[in-house]
Amino acid sequence: MRNYDDIIDLPHFVSKNRHQMEINERAAQFAPFAGLVGFGESISEASRLTDCFIELSDEEKQELDQKFQILENHLKEQPEVKIEYFVKDEKKSGGAYMSTTAVIRRVDLVERRLIAMDKRSFSFDDIRDLESPLFQELYD
Repeated sequence: MRNYDDIIDLPHFVSKNRHQMEINERAAQFAPFAGLVGFGESISEASRLTDCFIELSDEEKQELDQKFQILENHLKEQPEVKIEYFVKDEKKSGGAYMSTTAVIRRVDLVERRLIAMDKRSFSFDDIRDLESPLFQELYD
């Protein structure tokens, strides 16, 4: 303490020419510096996992084709179907398998698309499975 004995009891200096800095501004001086802007986001994106597209076997493709045919034959009943389908990832290879329920409006065999009443469209190539009570005849 001997080194500071001459100033230890002096009043705190307040400038007459400049206003006192706000507490938020003072705190900002000590905030961490982000030297690599965007690096955290890049690491998060790289560590995000995606699923691989699973190729269906010939038997699975044939079973799906039968389900599409059954749907086409029952369109007047407005069948509700649970659809499991693949969505490609926009940023990296792979994607994710999603599941949704939809009332089917049309089975487009030319464009190979399943069209729902709410105008969603599903490519035959992305569909992994379909579930509906209509398909019970396949398993009987």
